[in-house]
Order: sequence, then structure tokens, then C-alpha cells
Amino acid sequence: MIKVTDLFIYPIKSCQGIQVEEAEVTPKGFTWDREFMLIDKNGKFLTQRQYPNLATIQVKVTDEMIFLTNKNLENFSFQPTLTGKEIVVEIWRDNTKAIDQGDEVAEWFQTALELKSEQKCRLVRQSSKDVRPIDPQYSLTENQPVSFADGYPFLLTAEASLRELNERIKENSVEENETIPMNRFRPNIVVSTSEPFMEGKWKLIQIGTVKFALVKPCSRCIVTTTNQITGLRNKGGEPLKTLSTFRQFGKQGIMFGENMISLNAGVVRMGDEIQIIQKNS
Repeated sequence: MIKVTDLFIYPIKSCQGIQVEEAEVTPKGFTWDREFMLIDKNGKFLTQRQYPNLATIQVKVTDEMIFLTNKNLENFSFQPTLTGKEIVVEIWRDNTKAIDQGDEVAEWFQTALELKSEQKCRLVRQSSKDVRPIDPQYSLTENQPVSFADGYPFLLTAEASLRELNERIKENSVEENETIPMNRFRPNIVVSTSEPFMEGKWKLIQIGTVKFALVKPCSRCIVTTTNQITGLRNKGGEPLKTLSTFRQFGKQGIMFGENMISLNAGVVRMGDEIQIIQKNS
């Protein structure tokens, strides 16, 4: 039996994730997932790619407040707003509207990331008035929405695939290498599987009452080499180094995990069984 073994949301893009027992499914992702992100003075998104120390920032969310923790700073809390200054932001090839969350939280992040005074950053929240659409090549309907996630509302990974990867890292490494934890891949849903990478054969699944279409394997970047607690990068370039030996698919990139779109609303819970409705032909 294939089950959900972990669930995560990432309220602020590239900050630490939050492990949850259950998560509400919306068309653009789990509630709160990638609802916020940091931008530079030109409105362009910032992530662990440029600032790996974003991984050291812990986030907690309540109905009314967001709490931020960083080992080098005093804890900070702010009340998220959807009525602040509206600005156009850039994330990958998309330009979309977002709501600025104010000076105080911006200054806290400025200090946390050790930015110079001219390297201004702002924290923004996705506007409820503006739709950021999924790539039409993979979307199921016109103008299908996504949060500030890189491209798709949900990311699924499998435990057996990670075990296979770590076994290969151990075999291939001439020097001692750390075991790669699942949080390097920043998934939303982690499942137990009997075979590695069998999730790549799924086309349509159901978790609890929610159906998901698996639309595209997830291409991986340097973020996977970043320790999601310390913000330090793996000196040997793992897991990308080993993944590239058996999960490189031409120009598509190095793949691990599956991007998904939900077909209906609902709630996904830890322990939910995964039903395979349709496989790729």
C-alpha cells in the first residue's frame, strides 16, 4: 500500500518548510504554500539560489500572524496583509501583482540576509486579484493558477527514490558524503513506494478525496545541494552530481520528483492512501 508519509508547506518561498499533519488543497497549491516571497529593488524574486542562508529562517503561521526565527536575530512577527501597496513582481518569466508587507519585515530580512544598504529587499504576498498561470503546455485548463512556487501547485516525491539516490551516492563517492534528506527537494507530499521512481509512471492519482494529475517531472537546481537547516552547500555538489549520472534527461535537466495539479478541492492528510487511477502509456 502506498501512503502519504510527510506533508510540507513553505509559506515564504525559499525559507524553511513547515511539516503539517494535514493540508487544504486549493487550485494554486496548499493553503499558505509559497504565498509570500522576497524580491530585490527591481521586483525580481530572490531564492536560495542567490541566498542559501534563507534556509536558516524558520517560519510559523497562525490565522493572524507570521513568526520568523533566525539564530542571528531576534524573533520577529508581523501581520500579513492583502491591502498594502500593490506592485508588479517578476518570478521566472512571469510578471504578476503582489502586495508589499511593509518596512519592518523588509528590514528584518535585510539584516538576516546580510544585505548591503543598496541591496534593498521587500517581502510580498501574492495578490488575490491577479492570476499567475501555469505554463499552458502543461495546464489542464486556461489560466490555471499557481502560487509563487517555481512552476506548479504541488510537488510529490517518493521515499524509495531517495533511498536509491543515497545508495548511489554512497557507491560513487570516493570521500565521505552526507546522507541526503528529503527536505533538500522541498516537496509538498512525500509518499512510500516499493520501487524507486515508479511515481514517474503515474498520470492520475487520488489522495483521500483529491485527484491529482502528474504533469511533468521536476528539474532540479543548486538548491538541492543546500543544507536546509544550516544553509551550507554540499562541497561535493551532491545530490546533483550523482543524480546527473542516471536522472539527466537531455535539455530537460536533472529530474527528481513529480509536479502535480489538483483536479478538485479537499484535504490531504498524513497516512492517506494513494490510489493509482491512470498510468502513462
